[in-house]
Amino acid sequence: MVDLDQCLEQSYEGKLLSEIVVEQLCFSFKELLIKDPNVLHMRTPVTVVGDIHGQFYDLLEIFKIGGTPPQTNYLFLGDYVDRGFHSVETIIILIILKLKYPSRIHLIRGNHESRQITLNYGFYTECLTKYGGSSRVWELITDTFDYLILSVIIDDSIFCIHGGLSPNIQSIESIKVIDRYKEIPHEGPMADLVWSDPDIELLNFQISSRGAGYQFGLNVVNKFLSENKFDKIIRAHQLCNEGYQLHWGGKVVTVWSAPNYCYRCGNMASIMEIFDSFNGPESSRFNIFDASPSSNQEYLKFIGSGMVDPSNHQQDPDELDEESQKRKEFDDQFFNEYFNGIPKELDRKAPQVEYFL
Repeated sequence: MVDLDQCLEQSYEGKLLSEIVVEQLCFSFKELLIKDPNVLHMRTPVTVVGDIHGQFYDLLEIFKIGGTPPQTNYLFLGDYVDRGFHSVETIIILIILKLKYPSRIHLIRGNHESRQITLNYGFYTECLTKYGGSSRVWELITDTFDYLILSVIIDDSIFCIHGGLSPNIQSIESIKVIDRYKEIPHEGPMADLVWSDPDIELLNFQISSRGAGYQFGLNVVNKFLSENKFDKIIRAHQLCNEGYQLHWGGKVVTVWSAPNYCYRCGNMASIMEIFDSFNGPESSRFNIFDASPSSNQEYLKFIGSGMVDPSNHQQDPDELDEESQKRKEFDDQFFNEYFNGIPKELDRKAPQVEYFL
């Protein structure tokens, strides 16, 4: 039997757990998750967390400002891995916390909780690097993703998902009957829940520019809220420069919890603290935060003990000395390879909402 207290202590310190311990944790995690329905019910107060993407030290910052489990009742909306440097540490500490406090932390599946996506966006490579070239830890953790729930309803009035709505889902009953114990399909209702996005310029559905899921408009939102007697939809999945965004007067809310995304976007992050479901001005608040100092230091450490100054991106290459030019070339190559080519316009500042895988 794994000592959860010891594992948690090591995880808070950012230490890797052995492959054998990870295997035991993942087995227990699956045993716990299989008991949960596709649509889970929670009661307020609830603190909602958006995408984290392997930014482990920013997750610890969330616990500092929002409270450490079990003091706070947490709902995480998915995308725990990929992009950041510490996907292993991030997902492992969440697994341990779920095992230790099963009624105080709930984890929804995001589009990055997928074997196919994690092969290409960092998690697979990170597992190989940290576990001596073995893919076993990646296999163990991605197997658990198939057991994560798809949605949560808070106080019977707030619907929470990772991505968005689907033309194949008009009622909650349609979500309850989905077979979730599998890899996320390329299309269909399960894919739509983790891939879709709101678009304030639309009224109805439109094929998503992401290549999966849909963009959906006001008519879709109004119909879904009305038929299911909900007040609002809370989701993640999209980078917001201010850490959150309200769509259609708050009928749809986007929460983003990875500050300075990919260590270069310059965005803020937030968690949404919901105190009750009366929909009044004091019913909820966004706790906005910036990247933790440890996260910024880790970025510099990773690329060579401060070897690269991000401001070099703004300098004329002709004005750089030979050593600085080499450092800039290393920086550019690192980001191109590690992050699979984030759009160039994000080098300095993220727009209000940007589409990301």
